[in-house]
Amino acid sequence: MSNVITKDLNYYMSLDYTMVINKINEEGKTYYYGKIAELDGCHTTSDTIDELIKELEEVKKDYIEIKLKFGDTIPEPNDIPSGKIVLRMPKTLHWRLAGEAKQEGVSLNQYMIYKLSQSISDKEK
Repeated sequence: MSNVITKDLNYYMSLDYTMVINKINEEGKTYYYGKIAELDGCHTTSDTIDELIKELEEVKKDYIEIKLKFGDTIPEPNDIPSGKIVLRMPKTLHWRLAGEAKQEGVSLNQYMIYKLSQSISDKEK
């Protein structure tokens, strides 16, 4: 008996992909934007979170089916980096960020994550 895993639609659909959901308030209307973090281009919007989750599952299924059809590589959740990096920066920038973090009452690490997330969020709008 072979222990070969068949990487078919069922295999990929069973994986624990990261679902990111944002509440959007735009021009007096509220809706939700969601994406599968590991699957570039796999995103949708909806009026409710429940609808969004259902629609994201459909988008994920369609995405995987197309990738399988064309023999393209499909990222898996464990392909995500650890989240730990070593970053070199000018001493003045380090000093400024450390000061801002102290004013906010959070660690430098927490503050830098907040600033990076804020920058990325602004670009996605």
